[in-house]
Amino acid sequence: MQKFKQTAAFLIADAVKNIWDFGDPSVDVWKYKDMLEYPPDTTMGDLAFPCFKLSRDLRTAPPKIAAELAAKINADPDEAFSSIVATGGYLNFKIADASFERILAEVEEKGEKYGSTGTGEGKTIVLDYSSPNISKPFHIGHLGTTVIGHCLKLIHEFEGYKCIGINHLGDWGTQNGKQIVAFKRWGDREKVEREGIDALVELYVKFHEEAEKDPSLNDEARAEFKKLEQHDPENIALWKWFIDVSFKEYSVTYDQLGITFDSYNGESFYSDKMAPQIEIMREKGLLKLDDGASIVDLEEYGMPPCLILKRDGTTLYPTRDIAAAVYRKNTYDFHKCIYVTSSGQSLHFAQWFKVVGLMGYDWNEDLVHVPYGTVSIGGAKLATRTGNVVLLKDLFRQSIEKVREIMEEKNPDLENKDEVAEAVGVGAIVFNYLFNNRIKDMSFTLESALSFEGSTGPYAQYTYARTCSIIERAKAEGVSAAKGSLTAPEEIEVVRTLAKFPERVNAALTEYEPSNITRYIIDLCTAFNRFYHNCPIMNADDDDTKAMRVRITSAVNSVLGTALHLICMKTPEKI
Repeated sequence: MQKFKQTAAFLIADAVKNIWDFGDPSVDVWKYKDMLEYPPDTTMGDLAFPCFKLSRDLRTAPPKIAAELAAKINADPDEAFSSIVATGGYLNFKIADASFERILAEVEEKGEKYGSTGTGEGKTIVLDYSSPNISKPFHIGHLGTTVIGHCLKLIHEFEGYKCIGINHLGDWGTQNGKQIVAFKRWGDREKVEREGIDALVELYVKFHEEAEKDPSLNDEARAEFKKLEQHDPENIALWKWFIDVSFKEYSVTYDQLGITFDSYNGESFYSDKMAPQIEIMREKGLLKLDDGASIVDLEEYGMPPCLILKRDGTTLYPTRDIAAAVYRKNTYDFHKCIYVTSSGQSLHFAQWFKVVGLMGYDWNEDLVHVPYGTVSIGGAKLATRTGNVVLLKDLFRQSIEKVREIMEEKNPDLENKDEVAEAVGVGAIVFNYLFNNRIKDMSFTLESALSFEGSTGPYAQYTYARTCSIIERAKAEGVSAAKGSLTAPEEIEVVRTLAKFPERVNAALTEYEPSNITRYIIDLCTAFNRFYHNCPIMNADDDDTKAMRVRITSAVNSVLGTALHLICMKTPEKI
């Protein structure tokens, strides 16, 4: 609906200029565009302009403003609208059926690029997401950074940006010292080779259990990490082995999600790049000693100090993140560098973003933290150190198995059952996670995620498969999509929903919010299924109506396929 909003905004701006000589339309049009709303009931109109917001500037009652705008605009009407009516303090725009028909033509013309404005052409975006800590498995708490991050990458690419997806592996820090201590004390190499990351997690949990009884183990872990930083051969060899074992596990999950990265440079990659940045902080007079540790005081900015070096001289997350940001700017010359992590790290990012600015890097304003809320199972928080985790691989397996059982009942003759079961089972979990606003905490339940009814992934994928089935039947019967008039309200509602896709993509981009796409998918599926049930397609009364409805179905298939792709969802053609 962006084009209709823009057209309406120009009409309003021109009318305001001519009636009240208020403002410059070339500037004000954008303000008016942002003020347009969608009426709660489409019988009132497709767009509504609330004149209350102009009342103070024009010193005129809203109903009078609406009436005068309607009179001026209707004196020279625009063909995009069938009616423009003042109702109380609102100016309501009804879009002409012919304008909706042009939306179908635009979908057909642009195909998989429908909805993209190309605003990112010539700009590079770096996205830092997923980034698991080695020796720890994916659990449902890692789903947020992984799927939100990849969605944002796909959405930015869709809008024309060159995107660099970085998996900033957590492969450096004291936790690696803990893992080394645990393996040296209690580890069994053959068991780790056999059981993989599960055996490493068992050792990590045992370390924390034993450290509760013997706190000196924490000092031992710090000492082992310092040896790692000093390139001790034994610790380096163990550390590389832990990474290999971990990545065997991660690659399976990434394959199931259809996610790849452009760079796997983890924290260790920046171990030799931190010293120059620390020296810049010293030269700028930013570093201060506090009980032996080196900090940057951020009190005047309303934040606690940013810790740069521990008392023993070892580095911390902020040190490594600063070095990584400088490297990425120098390497990619990014327009923005986006970090997708939990909201619990918001202070951390605010601190080191500020430090980067104080160091003299004016591009610190291009660093963006995209936070998200926590996820729990039945209200229970997740923590690797206590062993209280719901592993993503187990959740995916359960979901895939349940979907396969449903498919055995509903469609026992389906050929590629395993492939479809994985697409729907994994997709159900992804869709369920992305449906809510990212900043909200959520409690996950597999049963609700797997429903084929309501606002779920299976419902969306089943609707897509339904459009594929209709298109396949139309081809078999020699029915081609053809132009015609939109007559039924359900037809118009489907096309009205298609018209909103570019706007929803733009909202997802500017708000870093994939749920704009996810909720749009449900809106489109709901409109299409109402159309499907109320308007016969292949059994339409005449050939022209049949061809037009096949055309609508093809447009839905195209846009729904694009939207599902943007949220990491696969699109099986039969379920």
